[in-house]
Amino acid sequence: MIDVTLIGTGGMVPLPDRFLASCLIEYNGKSILIDCGEGTQISLRKGKLSMSKIDTILITHCHADHISGLPGLLLTIGNNGRTEPLNIIAPRGSAKIINSLLIVCGYLPYEVRISELHDTKPVEFEQIGLKITSIPLNHHINCVGYSMELLLKSHFQPDKAEKLNIPVKFWRTLHNGNNVTVDNKTITPDMVLGEPRKTVKISYVTDTRPVKNINDIVKKSDLFICEGMYGDDTQYDNAVKKMHMIFSEAANIALEAEVKELWLTHFSPSMINPEDYINFAQNIFPDTYIGHDLMKKTIKN
Repeated sequence: MIDVTLIGTGGMVPLPDRFLASCLIEYNGKSILIDCGEGTQISLRKGKLSMSKIDTILITHCHADHISGLPGLLLTIGNNGRTEPLNIIAPRGSAKIINSLLIVCGYLPYEVRISELHDTKPVEFEQIGLKITSIPLNHHINCVGYSMELLLKSHFQPDKAEKLNIPVKFWRTLHNGNNVTVDNKTITPDMVLGEPRKTVKISYVTDTRPVKNINDIVKKSDLFICEGMYGDDTQYDNAVKKMHMIFSEAANIALEAEVKELWLTHFSPSMINPEDYINFAQNIFPDTYIGHDLMKKTIKN
């Protein structure tokens, strides 16, 4: 199972009851943090969420409200005794900016590995057992979203293997998707595996105008977390100008992409009560929820 927690749901500046937009994905004893604005580590502490288990930090883009919390978080992780490397993955051109932030950290007892992604085409990679696809977005600077899939192997069927007289030493090879040869016969994985298992898919998109890449990549997500900078449709022109989205645009993406559930996040500090505008989304996509700090969901496979 995968645990998903919104660490913060604010945009631009943190508020006393709303830290800046970030998200924690926990799976198999490790976790991935998406974005790290000011106050991220405070919200992690409030939620009693482990910082030492963070294996990878995915950055959507290098505006301050998405990266300014990195030095404090990395120092805290170091003070907790971490020695193994930590990965930071971000859009093209981000390494220079992130390295500049790391200067104020001084010494860290572990290696920080920074990788850059193309921001004009999707990129697939794997972290903590999840297949991750970056989503090119449309913002003022290079920006990407992320879609994560837990691809589970089909159950191995020992009874099928025994009927085919396949030695036990070959079972793992077949379960890993590779052919084997037994008595001059080729045995393929489908001959000994059960039905395909359900995929768990979580997608996270923020700081963008709607673009086709989003619909294509987040399609059929179990959970789609999307920015809703402004709730009221009358804010459309403002959203276009600032290259963000309104609630109804996020809801239309959720509807067209056939996702199961939509969480809205990254709210403008001027929108004190996002709940007041939820009908703008729910009239289009009923399974919409207003995100709040430390909102959590466990998705079972």
